[in-house]
Amino acid sequence: MIKTLIKSTRLSWASKNANMYLLALTYAYFSATPIKNALEIIVGLILVTVLWGALYTLNDLTDLDVDRRDHLKKDRAFIQNNVDQKFIITFFAIVISIVFIISFTTFPASFTLILSLMFLNQLLYTLPPIRLKETKFAPFFSTATNSVLRLASCAVLLGDVFLVPLSVYLFMYLAGMGTYLMYKSKTTYASLVGVMAGMVLLYTLLAGDMNIIQFAVAILPSFLAAIPLYLSLFMKKDDMFRLADVLYHQVAMVFFIICILIIVF
Repeated sequence: MIKTLIKSTRLSWASKNANMYLLALTYAYFSATPIKNALEIIVGLILVTVLWGALYTLNDLTDLDVDRRDHLKKDRAFIQNNVDQKFIITFFAIVISIVFIISFTTFPASFTLILSLMFLNQLLYTLPPIRLKETKFAPFFSTATNSVLRLASCAVLLGDVFLVPLSVYLFMYLAGMGTYLMYKSKTTYASLVGVMAGMVLLYTLLAGDMNIIQFAVAILPSFLAAIPLYLSLFMKKDDMFRLADVLYHQVAMVFFIICILIIVF
């Protein structure tokens, strides 16, 4: 049971958190902002990852009936092994409590606030009666919002949420929305949002809000994963989704973590 609960946290998906932390850290590096709290940043990344692990567990519980009918999700923890709902909820509550106790007692209030926004956003997205994921507003509150909050959680630990320019936050929001729409096979909307994201990206480059290395950190890993997601609209969906998962959640994560450790230490 414990193994199944841990699997439900999707620890390999920590790449999303590591990607945004690395991007924020490049702004500290290139602005010569001293990093005096290296350990706090690493622990902050761990807290964000553990928080999202618990939220993924809750998501899998609330989507259990739907996931059983989706062959692409046959490897999800609670599909493969049945766990009593009361144990899942207890596990979720304990993990969330630990995260917020540590954050509230040892981290800046701004960091705890952003964790709270992540938590609230995901509850509204996942749980009835609102359950935004089943409404037309889902693209605005899923990957898009979560990318911005992940990025901001590192920025506040670096001392200034606006260390990362607003144009970059906007780009990450649109890029996240486009990725979500591609995942949901909303071809027309994904293309439209992609054009908007491209225009914002062009502005960030011309305005000097992003250099070539930051461009690579923000774009290349997601772009590598987005290619098979886009091809899934025209080719075998299962294989393309698995390829995207390996490229971003496994290969890229190793690169992100190595770069983060180099910058902070």
